[in-house]
Amino acid sequence: MSLENAKSLDETGWRLLQELRRNARLSYAELGRRVALSLPAVTERVRRMEEAGIITGYQAEVDLAQLGVPVLAIVHLRGIGGQSCRQAVDRVMEIPEALECYRVTGDDSIIVKVVATSLDHLARVIDQLSLSGVPSTSIVRSKPMKRHVIPHEILERGEDEEESPPQQFA
Repeated sequence: MSLENAKSLDETGWRLLQELRRNARLSYAELGRRVALSLPAVTERVRRMEEAGIITGYQAEVDLAQLGVPVLAIVHLRGIGGQSCRQAVDRVMEIPEALECYRVTGDDSIIVKVVATSLDHLARVIDQLSLSGVPSTSIVRSKPMKRHVIPHEILERGEDEEESPPQQFA
């Protein structure tokens, strides 16, 4: 979401987004009840947010362990060795176990979220990823924070920091 789009949302728009982030399967009628809008108003607002690119899709949350892939890992790739970042990302995207891929700044070039059926399976996935860079792997033990609902206060906090003078430390 661009900063301009985010700033153009009113309180009701933010509440709609929060409700949809909590449960994207809500009917428009239920969504309207929760944010005090009529069915046509909810339908129009959601359509406009989709057209503006604020809402980019809807997805189901899945219990990976129930699907038979209980191992979740974050793999950092650095030193992508003579290939462009785009080439490395293209190679990563061919790996079915790769769920998400991020190009990042810092020591790493790419961070990949992967799943596997076992630690042996994870080792084979890491071997594949090592063709795209030097891997460093962290296995996820738990996910104490689920998908977070983004409050509009984040924008205000960011603006407050920009306007306030730097703090002096003694």
